[in-house]
Amino acid sequence: MGATDSVTTKDGVTIFYKDWGSKNAQPLVFHHGWPLSSDDWDAQMLFFLAQGFRVVAHDRRGHGRSTQVGDGHDMDHYAADASAVAEHLNLKNAVHIGHSTGGGEVARYVAKYGEPQRRVAKAVLISAVPPLMLKTDNNPGGTPIEVFDGFRKALAANRSQFYLDVASGPFYGFNRAGAKVSQGIIQNWWRQGMMGGAKAHHDGIKAFSETDQTQDLQAIGVPTLVLQGDDDQIVPYKDASLLQAKLLKKGTLKVYAGFPHGMCTTEAEIINADLLAFIKS
Repeated sequence: MGATDSVTTKDGVTIFYKDWGSKNAQPLVFHHGWPLSSDDWDAQMLFFLAQGFRVVAHDRRGHGRSTQVGDGHDMDHYAADASAVAEHLNLKNAVHIGHSTGGGEVARYVAKYGEPQRRVAKAVLISAVPPLMLKTDNNPGGTPIEVFDGFRKALAANRSQFYLDVASGPFYGFNRAGAKVSQGIIQNWWRQGMMGGAKAHHDGIKAFSETDQTQDLQAIGVPTLVLQGDDDQIVPYKDASLLQAKLLKKGTLKVYAGFPHGMCTTEAEIINADLLAFIKS
């Protein structure tokens, strides 16, 4: 990596990013999900680049081509790292778009850095983890801790097989009857996951499942689009997008019948069109 495609954070972590398009165009910043990389946004990056936007995406610390550092795998560091990229590139009037864990990253980034620095025009949360995935007394509709413990156990035992199982099963809804299964999509998910570090991915499970982001959502003042499929088998929509829309000051909710967690890939044409309409609105 050269100086042109990475930024070093305050705690010495090298964050890889892509920055395509005219520097004068409105920037769209894409935040990927666990345990992937900025490559997960290929279908969006190419589409919006062709629409004349500047498109930016980074690999989260410990993921993809960023440093496989041993610590800092939490939502605060994720948001700070995203801010390091935005500040390094001096992005303004940006639209920040996050999928899954990346949606949590966007919520914290916009609330803590993006809006206070006046860098953000709009935000988009897609199949996103906020306000809280974990089932607690205050969040009875959440997912039990045993599920996330199972993720950690499977990751530690055989990360490669675990990633194949997630990609070929629930993530894209390929386990549903009549699903149009793509081996290329499965292999690309696995490839991205195995590029990253096991420690980052293990710690990341706690970050995406146990971080209460109620206050982040309440703090966001910019117009925010909330998108999710009602057949999301990773992040149950009733405990995610429906609650996000209620907590946001300027939230717009769209729930897609039958769409899976990874709908940005499997339903890219529809998602891209809805993103474009929101960005231009």
